[in-house]
Amino acid sequence: MRVLVTGSHGYIGSVLVPMLLDEGHLVQGLDSDWFEPCTLFSAENAARSVRVDLRDVRASDLEGFDAVVHLAALSNDPLANLDPALTYQINHLAAVRLAKLARQVGVARFLVSSSCSMYGSAGAALLTEEAELQPVTPYGHSKVLADREIALLANDDFSPIFLRNATAYGVSPRLRLDLVLNDFVAAACTSGRILIRSDGTPWRPVVHVEDICRAFIAALSAPREAVHNEAFNVGSSDENYQVGELAEIVAEVVSGSRVEYVPGGGPDKRCYRVDCSKISRLLPEYRPRWNVHRGVAQLADTYRRQGLTAAEIESGKYVRLARLRELLDGRRLGDDLRWRAAENASAAGEAAVGGAERVSLPS
Repeated sequence: MRVLVTGSHGYIGSVLVPMLLDEGHLVQGLDSDWFEPCTLFSAENAARSVRVDLRDVRASDLEGFDAVVHLAALSNDPLANLDPALTYQINHLAAVRLAKLARQVGVARFLVSSSCSMYGSAGAALLTEEAELQPVTPYGHSKVLADREIALLANDDFSPIFLRNATAYGVSPRLRLDLVLNDFVAAACTSGRILIRSDGTPWRPVVHVEDICRAFIAALSAPREAVHNEAFNVGSSDENYQVGELAEIVAEVVSGSRVEYVPGGGPDKRCYRVDCSKISRLLPEYRPRWNVHRGVAQLADTYRRQGLTAAEIESGKYVRLARLRELLDGRRLGDDLRWRAAENASAAGEAAVGGAERVSLPS
């Protein structure tokens, strides 16, 4: 298939693109490139990419593709809280606009990287996709609004598919340490102290980034009747943990580390468990290969081999909010989070000598 991936240089995208290429798909990326320095190691098999803000995508950018995999977003609660109005602009309105443009030019499948965070404060009950959505943050709410409006665009020629990812973890070239397990393992490896900033009781479903990518690959090739306008919890039903449990697993796997609770840490309103039986039933090609114990071991091994240091962690290099603040403080981004003119001119120069540019895919 001819596949366009938005957010192709992000935490999930930089893992998904090589996997799509390995499956034989023709892939082009689209990314704002905010997080280019947040790189733990070089990615392999990278597809060519367009550097463009999601809000500025044109219909012509989507022509000729069989499917769009939409990953691009302000990707977590701290980022979304930076400016809730911009969060709705990007995660909600720009996502709906992208879907409308895709339908307009004949894209058949539109895969949305959604989130289990939209279940919000559900407690310990095991939730199916039919559960009430009760988000407690601008990020979660923006995802609910986008999914609801994109679902209304479904017709005989346009199939939206909503993949509600559990909390991601695992190795990616574009590392994120604002994800709970990635953060815990980094702290354990560099300082021996796994800090819990809540009371440790909130429930989280977790899923390895490679298994998220396997879900997208399965949805691309599944029969239309199995996925058309359907939502899927992405993960495994037996991979729901309380935050304190996750920390204890890290301490068990990473020798010499210990769990510490930050004084004053209270309960987190975000608390939910999910049932992932639907995706196993309707997408039998989807088979998660990771669990938390193996994923923690993989992270620890990778951090050590790549020489991750406590200083890098403290610098915020791998924290998306810190990177955006750096770009804003340096006036490289405007208040609307678009690159300023000088930055766009620099990017155009790079494209002219073989950097990010629009390319035509072979027939």
